Amino acid sequence: MSLLEFILTTHLQPVSLTIRENESLLYDPKRQHWLHFQAPIAIKQAHTPQNLHTLLHDVEHLVENEGYHAAGFVTYEAAKAFDEAFAVHPSTHLPLAWFGLYPPPTPCLPKWPAPSTPSTTWTPSISREHYDHAIQKVKAHIQAGDTYQVNYTFRMRSTLHEDPWHLFARMIQSQGHEHYGAFIHTKEWALCSASPEMFFVRDGETIHSEPMKGTVQRGTTLEDDRAHADWLHHSEKNRAENTMIVDMVRNDLTRIAERGSVHATRLFDIKKYATLWQMTSLVEAKTQASLHEIFRELFPAASITGAPKIRTMELIKDLEPSPRGIYTGAIGMLAPDKQAQFNVAIRTVSVDKTNKQAEYGVGGGIVWDSQDHAEFEECQTKTRVLIQTPRTFSLLETLLWTSGEGYPRLHFHLERLQQSATYFSYPLPLSALTAQLKALPQTFSQNPHKLRLLVAQDGSFHIESTPLPSPQQHPRRIALDTQPLHSDETFLYHKTTQRDLYQQARHRHPKADDVLLYNERGEVTETTIANIAIAQDGQLWTPPVSSGLLPGTYRAYLLDKGTLQERVIRKDELCDGAEIYLMNGVRGLWKATLYKTAL
Repeated sequence: MSLLEFILTTHLQPVSLTIRENESLLYDPKRQHWLHFQAPIAIKQAHTPQNLHTLLHDVEHLVENEGYHAAGFVTYEAAKAFDEAFAVHPSTHLPLAWFGLYPPPTPCLPKWPAPSTPSTTWTPSISREHYDHAIQKVKAHIQAGDTYQVNYTFRMRSTLHEDPWHLFARMIQSQGHEHYGAFIHTKEWALCSASPEMFFVRDGETIHSEPMKGTVQRGTTLEDDRAHADWLHHSEKNRAENTMIVDMVRNDLTRIAERGSVHATRLFDIKKYATLWQMTSLVEAKTQASLHEIFRELFPAASITGAPKIRTMELIKDLEPSPRGIYTGAIGMLAPDKQAQFNVAIRTVSVDKTNKQAEYGVGGGIVWDSQDHAEFEECQTKTRVLIQTPRTFSLLETLLWTSGEGYPRLHFHLERLQQSATYFSYPLPLSALTAQLKALPQTFSQNPHKLRLLVAQDGSFHIESTPLPSPQQHPRRIALDTQPLHSDETFLYHKTTQRDLYQQARHRHPKADDVLLYNERGEVTETTIANIAIAQDGQLWTPPVSSGLLPGTYRAYLLDKGTLQERVIRKDELCDGAEIYLMNGVRGLWKATLYKTAL
């Protein structure tokens, strides 16, 4: 029975899972659900090159002839089994390869454990000075003509104080996408892979490989985010690196492909993840090769070695003091009728269950014009998956309704909502949403109402409405906060139910009506519920969004009218007598005073 035949087509409901010893869970991106491999029929592992050859032949034979399904991994150090010229460190802990043979897996949607705050401290295996020195060595080898690109990596290590399943769940949720995720639970090890990169996918006689090379951090606003993606798409450096790897993949595939069948079907695609943008390209070919032959010609993936592969792997062994283990190896699954899927095991943690030691590899492709500080920052971006707490939140809009105006400035609210939905990849059913907004006032009295519109990650929404209390007659008393907020915090720029930063500020000043926030540069930003403006020389000024604030709808309305202008406002400008105004979409514009003790 083929993979296509056994997959259930009914809608799946989230279920709580327990991944027992020698079970596996892998994501199928084509069908957008997970596959739970249970009740292993046999476990096969290899610790020597010869055993590895036998293992791959046996696994493929049992899948194709006995109807079994397989899931497992091949470590980076297994490369030497496929070519003696590949230089690697001796493997110290993990076997070179491990596979479980199973009956057909169960399609499922896991109900992930509740997000937890990471309690583990990760320590780099090398110092920053060591890293910078290694980058200079790579450049010296490039200058000498030994290599064109080296994928230089190091390890992050920790003692894990939680169940590996919880770590895996947090990694997947932090990524925001499952892609080529995998959880392998052996007797001695747990492998937690949130890999976004395809090594190869085989469907009968067709094989695809999607090398990933080129990274940039996400922006904070939709406009900023699109600018980052556009920069990556047009970056000559990243395109050159990507092209180099694509050429290597095409060359590798040519050795197992039917003549003339190798094609790059997509070049320089930009894919969005929770914390970064990545550049990928897709290469396709026709092949009759066996699993062993595919690994012999393609492994390890070109994107995580460099070019040329043999010489560059020699340099990697000299530069990196420890084996990579599962990092940059491959984790995948096989089904009958020549169905296979393997990832490149990046964004992957290996956990030794005997001593709770965990290891996570991170690195990047180094070329002649690479800057060591930029490369190190890229590595830090790639480690965020370890330390981020997944945030479950809804998009939020707070609207005013009056009997005379209906919903004032509604288009500003919907535009902001659409931008945040696009940024976070939330589906937004605008037609249904606006229809409900139109129908709701039929149940209202003539008094003004305040509405809270919430949109969940799956696109479902609901609207809460309450009569609007009369406004205070006196100016709002605001306190200047005692702690700065960092302007690169994404949630400052989007209205959501994720309001921890604002609530913490309010708790620091319980006697104030509101709290005035500022950033790490001493620039005033907003209060916890309103944008701010100061009157100076007959003009109203408000901080720019780049200072780190929500682009409020009433603010947008006044900017559109020309009543309001933008400029940086420093907190030391708010001296005695400063004329301060607050504004939001429900209350409009009103005056505020600052605590004299706050400065």
